Amino acid sequence: MNKQLPQEYYTLLEELQAIDFVLVELTLYLDTHPQDLQAIEQFNQYAKIRKQCAKRFEVQFGPLLQFGHSYSRYPWDWKEAPWPWQV
Repeated sequence: MNKQLPQEYYTLLEELQAIDFVLVELTLYLDTHPQDLQAIEQFNQYAKIRKQCAKRFEVQFGPLLQFGHSYSRYPWDWKEAPWPWQV
């Protein structure tokens, strides 16, 4: 199925990817600097931002993850493509 997606789909997905990159880098840093309070605070700030961004995406475009990490609308829409990793 080749479904036309609005530009906001790609914008939010790119924003999520950028936030995830920051979180991965902070995780790696904190693995070697576990006492860095400023980095921990930054990690927590980005974790909160990611939750908000993911919620905006899911409200508009459906679940990002399966296995109970995301809620489903009615009717069940997990089967609707494309999934975020397909674009």
